[in-house]
Amino acid sequence: MANKNPGSEGKILLVDDDPGLLRLLSIRLRAEGYEVEAAESGMAALNAATRNHPDLVISDLKMDGMDGIDLLGPGRRPARRRIQAVFQDPLAALSPRRTVLQSVREPLDHLRLGAPSVRRADAARALETVGLEPQLGERYPHELSGGQRQRVAIARALGARPRVVIADEPTSALDVTVQAQITELVGRLRAQTRMSIILITHDLAAVAEVSDRIIVMYAGEMVETGTVDDIFYRPQHPYTRGLLASVPRLDRVFDDELQTIPGNPPNLLELPSGCRFRDRCSEAMEECRNRPPMWRSEDGRASRCFLPMEGGQIEGAEPDGGDGG
Repeated sequence: MANKNPGSEGKILLVDDDPGLLRLLSIRLRAEGYEVEAAESGMAALNAATRNHPDLVISDLKMDGMDGIDLLGPGRRPARRRIQAVFQDPLAALSPRRTVLQSVREPLDHLRLGAPSVRRADAARALETVGLEPQLGERYPHELSGGQRQRVAIARALGARPRVVIADEPTSALDVTVQAQITELVGRLRAQTRMSIILITHDLAAVAEVSDRIIVMYAGEMVETGTVDDIFYRPQHPYTRGLLASVPRLDRVFDDELQTIPGNPPNLLELPSGCRFRDRCSEAMEECRNRPPMWRSEDGRASRCFLPMEGGQIEGAEPDGGDGG
């Protein structure tokens, strides 16, 4: 999450009353910190939780004086303005009955941000910010290319000048060239604005390109977090190592067989006991039938596993110089 406001620190806490479905996920927005979720869970876990637990909400938000509020409750329009979303499929997210400019202006109308003339000008300015020509504002979503539609979706999120943007797989439906353009756009916007970005993606190339910090999730649970260099060059959790090993690399021998992670992700409504990754893990032990500990280091690294983390200490344990290394 890229937060360009050096004086702010926020925390988004997602809590589910069923600890077996979506365990506590705490994401801290820090100055110059950019964290993403890269896994087979992310938004899918949250979607499953909200479908089956309609009372699930962001229950603890500490950002700009907003402390412990329910964003879905009445009278929370000012708070909701500060968090916007970019959805995975822009064609499904944009109304076919609205022009591009009307779609970008819609959140401004809903939030009642300024006079109608001001809202129209702000919507047009948001389109320019993402590199779209003004005349495209009069077109409908089906008249645009996939990359143009995704830029419209980003402009729609930016119009309200949010502090946090949650981008769910913003490049997954695009070809490689357009993916690179959208990734470059996200990085540029991040540098130009004061907002934070939570990027939920399976695209490890995009993660490496625009991230400062990474959260690796599996089955709705954080398994590892660290800087980009930590995750890509010094991965600690077996799932993280498996993800990286399954990506084609130019420095590999051409005849090398591409590695895969065996099996399938678990059903989020019927999760295994203990470690959620144990049935697919090549390093699984009998201990993995129990809840694995969280290892943390002083530099902010963390890994949830029975395997010791380099330079780490089990959370809650007294440092003694023995078990933590």
